[in-house]
Amino acid sequence: MSKSGYPFQVVSWDSIAKTEHPGTTGMALWQTLQLDGLRVRIVEYSKGYLADHWCKKGHIVHCLEGEFTSEMEDGDKVTLSKGMTYIVSDDLSSHRSSTQTGVKLLIIDGSFLSIE
Repeated sequence: MSKSGYPFQVVSWDSIAKTEHPGTTGMALWQTLQLDGLRVRIVEYSKGYLADHWCKKGHIVHCLEGEFTSEMEDGDKVTLSKGMTYIVSDDLSSHRSSTQTGVKLLIIDGSFLSIE
């Protein structure tokens, strides 16, 4: 996290461009606000999306619309729908997301999730 903190600010997501990130199947659209030690994103996964990698990064993921499954590399799965959140620190799980119907997420990550 920034040693000086983050001043009060308002984010107008309509003014942040969407970038495309292909999955194994489907597409992810990201709108990203990058600050020192903090990344905040609105992410939309298309219908039929499957992430193209196992992620070990920590996240706070809040489901804004739709439903998705977060699969752990050990085979465990959890399904989250609108209003649900998961939290994980860096390097504590290998996970990937998928959705059959499409989903819109708020994802927050950064140095504050490091376990070191």
